[in-house]
Amino acid sequence: MQEPRHIAIIMDGNRRYAKSKFLAPWKGHEAGAQKILDVMKWCREAGARILTLYAFSIENFERPAEEKGRLMALFLKGMADKRILKSCTTHRIRVEFIGRMRLFPEEIKEGMRRLMEATKEYAEHTLRFCVGYSGRAEIVDAVQRIIQEGITEVTEEAIAAHLYAADEPDLIIRTGGEQRISNFLLWQGAYSELCFVDSLWPEFSREDFFRCIEQFRQRERRFGK
Repeated sequence: MQEPRHIAIIMDGNRRYAKSKFLAPWKGHEAGAQKILDVMKWCREAGARILTLYAFSIENFERPAEEKGRLMALFLKGMADKRILKSCTTHRIRVEFIGRMRLFPEEIKEGMRRLMEATKEYAEHTLRFCVGYSGRAEIVDAVQRIIQEGITEVTEEAIAAHLYAADEPDLIIRTGGEQRISNFLLWQGAYSELCFVDSLWPEFSREDFFRCIEQFRQRERRFGK
């Protein structure tokens, strides 16, 4: 029976969750942030080695100033959360941030660097956050690096080697009821299995997660063959 080694999640529904509870939008983001520790645990139970989360897209920088400011504060709080660092240390989880991180304020970038530095020696598991991220931008940046390095033959292998991260997810889950990939891992997800869940991200449950795992187990992966 096949098991997913790499799971990627589009964490959709925070704002709709807040609206349903008559709360400010950032309260939904706060609730969503708490869900990450649960999902990290479920991934370990399922035997997954890599968890990639779509945390903040390039388009998200266009959100209202107050909401964006609250999100930046939440990022800082999360990177200083001792529970996350303890979990990463206990389970030897390497934390990575990928995307156009240069778009973030310096204090955010420094927090990302500190967390990556503190966990860089761990190899059992990887927790990867896509921030300032766009699948199209990732491919553009990869091609630009190829050009800058003077590589004259642009092949699939060359592009893959210059992506932010080349790991291909076995399973991509999207919460929130929408059925699209929204510019997420366009290259790496070419042959990923997709699973769409109606639950909003803060309400995503262990039952939802393992239902997706079971669906994955039942599928036949042919990779276009």
